[in-house]
Amino acid sequence: MTRQELIQIIRERKSFLCVGLDTDIEKIPAHLKTYDDPVFEFNRRIIDATKEYCVAYKLNTAFFESQGDRGWRTMKKTFDYIGDSHFTIADAKRGDIGNTCDMYAKAFFKEMKVDSITLAPYMGRDSVDPFLKYENKWSIVLGLTSNPSAVDFQFEKDAGGTELYKKVIATAATWGNMENTMFVVGATKAEMLAEIRKIIPDHFLLVPGVGAQGGSLSEVVKYGKNKDIGLLVNSSRGIIYASNGEDFEEKARFEAKKMAIEMAGLLT
Repeated sequence: MTRQELIQIIRERKSFLCVGLDTDIEKIPAHLKTYDDPVFEFNRRIIDATKEYCVAYKLNTAFFESQGDRGWRTMKKTFDYIGDSHFTIADAKRGDIGNTCDMYAKAFFKEMKVDSITLAPYMGRDSVDPFLKYENKWSIVLGLTSNPSAVDFQFEKDAGGTELYKKVIATAATWGNMENTMFVVGATKAEMLAEIRKIIPDHFLLVPGVGAQGGSLSEVVKYGKNKDIGLLVNSSRGIIYASNGEDFEEKARFEAKKMAIEMAGLLT
């Protein structure tokens, strides 16, 4: 999906919601476990319930990889079911170099046919370049995360007083461009989006942490929105696990709709 296509569906749907499919087989409703592929059945119903309110789906690949070859097949079926009407994200946080990186890019862009993948840039440009070779595909680079131990490295300052996360974002932005590179910025640090926008005013940001993790949607928009909106705000648990009963689809739809309505209000 191109940048312009993504912007277009955001404007048409008046939403920049990304639904995270962090599907834990232990947490899905019990009545689905009689299906041949209960995880896919759960994903399919969540997608059907939320698709008119969101523009993207993010699959946390760990939840699928942990199921072995069956999980990989379920992940492929899920991406295929989403199709090309929504932006797709493989939340895999890959971060290697050389032939290994080439194979990761092939696995997700050619075999899974996803639009994007999350990447850890610790090893430098070599860990991102192989993904940037694919046309109309996106590298979503970890910029600033919201986990407690992010302070271990991300806020360390150099001799000039610049935090490491700012250097990572500024440097990684030169590897690609706003047509093929996004950055992950945690919503629980929303006020820092203003500083990040000084570095990358035009790039899209993938913002997790709104909802169950306590991030504020209005704060994210206040500090992070640009002229093209430039945001994909992810909610996972708050939507997909809104209920673990037979009404889980209805509850997921309600939560997605509620977020979409709030987004539409913030955009106007």
